[in-house]
Amino acid sequence: MDVPSDPYAAPAAAGTAGESAGIPLRRLLLAVGDPLVDVLAAPAGLDVRVDNVVIVDPEDEAEAFAGDLVLLIGARGSAARHLVRAAARRGAAAVAVKVHSDEPAYPPPQGWGTAPQVRRGGDEVALLRAEASEAGVALLGVRPEVRWDQLQSLCRSVLDDARLTSEADLGETAGDLYSLAQTISALTGGLVTIEDSASRVLAHSSGEEADELRRLSVLGRRGPEQYLALLREWGVFSRLRAGEEVVRIDEHPQLGIRRRLAVGIHAGSQPLGTIWVQEGAQPLAEDAEQALLGAARMTALHLVRHRTEATVGLRLRDDLLASLLEGRIEAAALADTIEVTTDRPALVAAFAISPSGAPGAGGRTDPARGGGTDRSGRELNRRRLVDLITVHTAAYRRTSLVTAVGGRIYVLMPDLVRGGGSGGSGGSDSPTDSSRRSAESSVLALTRKTVEAARATLGVAVQGAVGSPVDSLAAIPDSRAEADRILDAMGRDLAMDVATMSDVRTQVLISETLAYLRGTPALRDPRVSALADHDAAQGSDLVVSLLAYLEEFGDVRTAAARLHIHPNTLRYRVRRAESVSGIDLSDPTQRLFTHLQLLMERAT
Repeated sequence: MDVPSDPYAAPAAAGTAGESAGIPLRRLLLAVGDPLVDVLAAPAGLDVRVDNVVIVDPEDEAEAFAGDLVLLIGARGSAARHLVRAAARRGAAAVAVKVHSDEPAYPPPQGWGTAPQVRRGGDEVALLRAEASEAGVALLGVRPEVRWDQLQSLCRSVLDDARLTSEADLGETAGDLYSLAQTISALTGGLVTIEDSASRVLAHSSGEEADELRRLSVLGRRGPEQYLALLREWGVFSRLRAGEEVVRIDEHPQLGIRRRLAVGIHAGSQPLGTIWVQEGAQPLAEDAEQALLGAARMTALHLVRHRTEATVGLRLRDDLLASLLEGRIEAAALADTIEVTTDRPALVAAFAISPSGAPGAGGRTDPARGGGTDRSGRELNRRRLVDLITVHTAAYRRTSLVTAVGGRIYVLMPDLVRGGGSGGSGGSDSPTDSSRRSAESSVLALTRKTVEAARATLGVAVQGAVGSPVDSLAAIPDSRAEADRILDAMGRDLAMDVATMSDVRTQVLISETLAYLRGTPALRDPRVSALADHDAAQGSDLVVSLLAYLEEFGDVRTAAARLHIHPNTLRYRVRRAESVSGIDLSDPTQRLFTHLQLLMERAT
């Protein structure tokens, strides 16, 4: 038997251009995997690509085509071997059969179980392995109790999800359900399972301390009936179907059930499923219930995407939202895609992962928080950040919209002020300045909370900026541009994590001025450069002393105290700076430009 010694090894050379469709078999197995399927043979490794799933019986073997995962039903012995070879001849990527084996399957991929599975009936498996290895097709063993239609449906849902995201940047989508489950786990501090309305497990987070209910649900891909009956008896499911209520389930040690939170997933009045959060060794997070509410609203979009043609609409919505933020389309173009009122006040909040070495909260530098990672690490952080932001903003406001453009993540907060348009007549329908300030303050608090959650749960430094409210969606590019200006200043000179333009307008303007001066060498004053060169050569402190003097508006005593030197020492240094540079500090225009140049020198 020519069984490959390492079926999980990647192929030595890249595939052809035609292999761009579908997903690697490895990825499908990680999503479907143990305990449903074992890898029995993989002569070409697990990077062969699968783009369809078909069920074939002995009477219609011609249904298999190139790239298919073929599920062989009703075939045993020589018939199964014949079909395996026929499927391989037609280019099938893999063949799945129901077998019993007393031989261990190959070790599972990383993150998919910890030990090989043992089956009964070794002779049958040995013959099928030999056939598959000789034919060059992957062979999967399916547990006898697994229903073929369920396995086909699960595999197709994974493939459909992959097709929707294969051409997208990682930051352009909120990610798949497994990524979302991990994000919810980080926010709540518990073990998360996402189930559909039939209690089938769609995704789950990683983690230890699983109780019996979670263990059986994950292994069986469905909640065990004896436990489901108890939950129905306790009225849990009726409460979950009733609406947006986070339901608490007390611990029942005698039943193997730890404390849980659960929330129903709804599309309008239609229940789509449930998110369960099991408490582990540590108590759940203080704000776990609020995070769970936002997660349910976000998860509803994913489940609708899998059930209907809304997938195309979601991608279109993201594209239209990005175009609106960039000012490339009219707000009216979103009317059929995004259910918001276009003539009410709105604003944009923007988030970005801090660059390596960027100032953190309070101006401190912590390279471990935001940078120092490779590209794949940055992309992963960005994807998780999209999930986290979407969960938080959905909990705050159902109509909030999140999209990623370039390296930043934007949140559109529409309908800030209810009860009327933007009119300027001062009538009863006009939003007041105080209501706008209140809405802006609420969004600012949400932004701070989101940034803190990113630091605590993702381990990355994130900066957030809130643009000013605008009268309608037609002016939303102005709010987005303002948020971008704040983030730009944070990346250059501004030692803050969260801000609005009203908080930091002067600092932003100075930062933009200094950025322009840095980029325009002709505007550099050689006299200030000479002063900096003198400090470097002589080890003196003329630049810092003169800058302190100018920042304190010529108040020698205050500036000297700030520098921890005697006032006479500062007076000497200021006179010396004038002598070395030739700058006349009695001239207000020279003082102004010198001050800007010194700020630029300090920043560089």
